[in-house]
Amino acid sequence: MIAVIVLGGWEIASRANPHGAFFWSMPSKIAQQVWTWMVEGTSQGSLWAQIGVTMQETVVGFLLGALGGIIGGILLGRNRMLADIFSVYIKIANSIPRVVLGSIFIITLGLGMASKIALAFVMVFFVVFGNAFQGVREADRNLIANARILGASNRQLTTSVVIPSALSWITASLHVSFGFALVGAVVGEFLGSRQGIGLLIATAQGSFNAAGVFASMFILAVVALVAEGLITLLENAVLKWRPAVSHD
Repeated sequence: MIAVIVLGGWEIASRANPHGAFFWSMPSKIAQQVWTWMVEGTSQGSLWAQIGVTMQETVVGFLLGALGGIIGGILLGRNRMLADIFSVYIKIANSIPRVVLGSIFIITLGLGMASKIALAFVMVFFVVFGNAFQGVREADRNLIANARILGASNRQLTTSVVIPSALSWITASLHVSFGFALVGAVVGEFLGSRQGIGLLIATAQGSFNAAGVFASMFILAVVALVAEGLITLLENAVLKWRPAVSHD
């Protein structure tokens, strides 16, 4: 109902003010633009090819960043000496605006997928790393002490107690980090690319096509919602042991 009111008001206001419609377009033109891209393709080729390129960059960067963040967070969370050594460098790296690195990656890695994957990786890594590190540090000390009394080795302690305890933290970070991976891929394409949704946005901006910009945003929103649903399914499968949350 809210969406209908907002879109309807937007359409009416845009039709009443053609000057404003040039800058903000209108829902009917945005829908028409999406349909045109689906049927006739874009200036860069098939719409599905553009979506496929962006999704490939996003998914690869997301998986690599999540894997690196999980491994790094667990290693440093379990080893205080490593945490003390690398904490300063991690803080310095984390303080650098990640989007700015897109230009560096394009200069060093070129206009292909590698530079977009690298930016998506950096966007994801620190989010997942921070949650994995904190999740390991927040593991129940009583469970760890009991496991040690029962003769558990450090490896058994990590795999059987610490990692399961940190899973809630890690899976929570995945919801946010996929969005960051998508942002990294699109920003990288916007800065310099041969294909992708980011290039569609840059092309639409260059031709003052507001409908094209909003249409690209709509496509990205749909992709993000689908990915959110898949991550939720993964979270539910991994955390089956978690007690159900009461909504009373």
